[in-house]
Amino acid sequence: MITWRRLGEPDFPLLGRWLAAPHVARWWNHETSPEAVARDFGAAARGEEPSEDLLVMLDGVPLGLVQRCRLADYPESLDELTAVADVPEGAVTIDYLIGDAHLTGRGHGVRMIADVVAATWNDCPEASAVVVPVHTGNRPSWRALEKAGLRRVAEIPLKPDNPIDDRSHYLYRVDRPGTAPGDSRP
Repeated sequence: MITWRRLGEPDFPLLGRWLAAPHVARWWNHETSPEAVARDFGAAARGEEPSEDLLVMLDGVPLGLVQRCRLADYPESLDELTAVADVPEGAVTIDYLIGDAHLTGRGHGVRMIADVVAATWNDCPEASAVVVPVHTGNRPSWRALEKAGLRRVAEIPLKPDNPIDDRSHYLYRVDRPGTAPGDSRP
């Protein structure tokens, strides 16, 4: 069973190990020192910023991380995205990782993404859509998005997370159930 809770400061050592794992570091390109993890994840863990960092569990055992936020809460990211793609007002985005390499390739990422997206409609009542940019070279990630029900809507240039990558990204999207792009919700 997939469950989650807000990431807390006691989880930072685990997160640091995950961020250092080669299969994660390739795409997240994040500093992994205890100080860097506390600096970059501390405010969300304490509820001092609008994003959510969710520690995802599989049958009660830590599986991965999902970051979820309203794009409007991060104007620079929203501006970069809307400059190259149609992003509906009220859109939410996610980022995610599976912490241990031996748990990848088993469908856990698909379930994790699908479950968090499904919960988003209740957790974020103003959310019109979930949009996720992913580097074109990260095939396992974009395949998980497709299997979780998101559809590729564009190929767009964005600043990559890892400086070794080019700017080529796919944009995936799923709209709130019962709405179509451009429709207003009751």
